[in-house]
Amino acid sequence: MKKNRKKKKNSSARILAGLLVLACLAGGGYFYYTKYMKNDVKPSQNNDSEEVEEVKPVKKVQIIDLDDNTRPYGVMINNVSAVWKYQSGLNDAYIVYELLVEGGITREFALFKKFDVEKIQSIRSSRHYFLDYALENDAVYVHWGWSPQAQSDISTLKINNINGLTYENVYFFRDKNVKAAYEHKGYITGENVKKAIEKLKYRSTTESKPLLTYDVDPVDLASKEGAISADYVGIKFSASHTTKFYYDEDKKVYLKSQNNTEMYDFTSKERMTAKNIIIYNISYPNISGDNKGRVNASNIGSGTGYYISEGFAVPITWKKDSRSAKTVYKYSDGTDLIVNDGNTYIEIQPSNQKVVITGKETSEEKTE
Repeated sequence: MKKNRKKKKNSSARILAGLLVLACLAGGGYFYYTKYMKNDVKPSQNNDSEEVEEVKPVKKVQIIDLDDNTRPYGVMINNVSAVWKYQSGLNDAYIVYELLVEGGITREFALFKKFDVEKIQSIRSSRHYFLDYALENDAVYVHWGWSPQAQSDISTLKINNINGLTYENVYFFRDKNVKAAYEHKGYITGENVKKAIEKLKYRSTTESKPLLTYDVDPVDLASKEGAISADYVGIKFSASHTTKFYYDEDKKVYLKSQNNTEMYDFTSKERMTAKNIIIYNISYPNISGDNKGRVNASNIGSGTGYYISEGFAVPITWKKDSRSAKTVYKYSDGTDLIVNDGNTYIEIQPSNQKVVITGKETSEEKTE
């Protein structure tokens, strides 16, 4: 009996010792897991305390995704004063071109890379020289109608286009909330543009590089040669139309007005703004024999202009070698233009008009 008791004691001791060993191993494993594996940290090769190096996120341009090869699309925007309060979607565009058309009015061509734009309006007809800016950006061209010159060029140049005349009540619709003439009510959504591109089997990707080079850090324009203060920018297109930008120092963007009307997005109710403004002048000769007074745009060539952002304007040069060639912008010292990360208005002003750029707004500028 004594021998059996002794054996039981020895067996119990061995079991207890084994349990203690297992507990130590488990505790050590848990310590290793919590210190190293859980935090994805490798154990040090020595006994010195180890500091984990902080990994900072890589800055990326926000206005467009430079790694995304989605093909852009451009929309013809009606810009008569009757629709100014109904315009929508321009704040979602990464570039907006403004050029003169007949009757002293302008039209805008808004470029987008994303399809989640709720509403783009008011859409109007094409003018042939706007096709040059679809070509230089490899963009699908969205419009509602065309001039005879544009209709011919769209066919000849084989422009991938989506026309409201063909697709009304399919992709394009009329906004009943617009209190203006019927032809001013047209709109499209970004999602419908995407559907149309898929249905028409247009190429949906691009190998074309962005027109502009963006910097993730603020561009120091104040130190550039010829820099001047630019709190107010007035771009006169005709006796009846001046586009104006007022610098908001807090938000570091320009607030857009046309004549004496502050511009707001009709859908989002947000103020229309620009981070960057590029301005240069070309001539707009009348088209011989055109009974509507339509014009040409002498946009193939070169010249000088201004780049404006964050309260300063600097002189630049521009050069466009052909209708499909990208316009090349450079600083006056010959280096490539680099712009701030944000949306850009490209204002192509008539050569018989002069841009007004001042450090402070004056009453004279208000009434241009």
